[in-house]
Amino acid sequence: MADNKNTKSQPAGLPFITRLKLLIVASSRNLYIRPDGTINRRIFSLIDIKASAPATKLINGTAISTSDVPVDPTRDLWFRLFTPSTTNTNNSNSNKSLPLIVYFHGGGFMSYGADSKSFDDLCSNLAAKVPAVIASINYRLAPEHKYPSQYDDAFDALKFIDTQNYAVLPACTDFNKCFIAGDSAGGNIAHHVTVRALQNACEFDKIKITCIIALQPFFGGEELTESEIRLTKAPMIDVKRTDLMWRNFLPEGANRNHPAAHVLGTELKNLDFPETFVIVGGNDPLQDWQRRYVEGLKNCGKQVEYIEYPNAFHGFYGFPELPENALLFEDVASFIRKQAHSN
Repeated sequence: MADNKNTKSQPAGLPFITRLKLLIVASSRNLYIRPDGTINRRIFSLIDIKASAPATKLINGTAISTSDVPVDPTRDLWFRLFTPSTTNTNNSNSNKSLPLIVYFHGGGFMSYGADSKSFDDLCSNLAAKVPAVIASINYRLAPEHKYPSQYDDAFDALKFIDTQNYAVLPACTDFNKCFIAGDSAGGNIAHHVTVRALQNACEFDKIKITCIIALQPFFGGEELTESEIRLTKAPMIDVKRTDLMWRNFLPEGANRNHPAAHVLGTELKNLDFPETFVIVGGNDPLQDWQRRYVEGLKNCGKQVEYIEYPNAFHGFYGFPELPENALLFEDVASFIRKQAHSN
């Protein structure tokens, strides 16, 4: 597929409910972020609403069942499995193979989990929309666990899924159509775990990575980009907050030019990197880094497609009342269906 830049226009005004939610998010940070930048997990647990599993929910006529699968309890490594009703044995479509999405949640490497309600909702809706089997990985968090803990967890979870395959995933799962996906910090993890998996391809028997899906991936560098300078009052994140996230995540003494953060795509020239789909928001301070990533991939001869929502701020997918939220599910599902069919 040729690369494509598709820009979607949306109304500029934010609904009252969105502005109220953003105010609550901003205010709550003063409660759970300590002066030294560490996280008060006890207070954060009161803010981070969880969705329980096992559970079944009905989304647009499709029943989605969820369950939690342990990988390594010693480091709280597990994943939440989202299974559409098309995999039920009493369903007429039970023999239909479904793509696999391995998903990594956002949160600046330091907050939320696979059971956070916003990410449970996101994966449930995506599983129903595609449809697809989704394994949403719960990984360790910074600053208690710094780089490369999150990448190690991601890689080990991917290997576990490959090794256990149908013992932990439904029989209709098509491991030859595996999409590695994530938002924000999860998009960063999706990139790095894919690189590591390709470099260690001999360790994988079942999984074949088809594409990467990066929703507003979290990249950076010591240089401040135009969008970071301009969007100092953007919702959800700004340079001050992303600096905190990088300090909590990166190794002691490292700056934002560390390879974990400073990802431009050009380092992939000699790697058989899969097609990449990137979502960019016009009100996201990180948008310039995301565009540099896209351009770097293109310059290395890699296939890449990206869509920009001009009025979307960072993390807009956590606000279901926004029109961009519906567009996201439609665009991502369309991309996955197209790739799954073509491959």
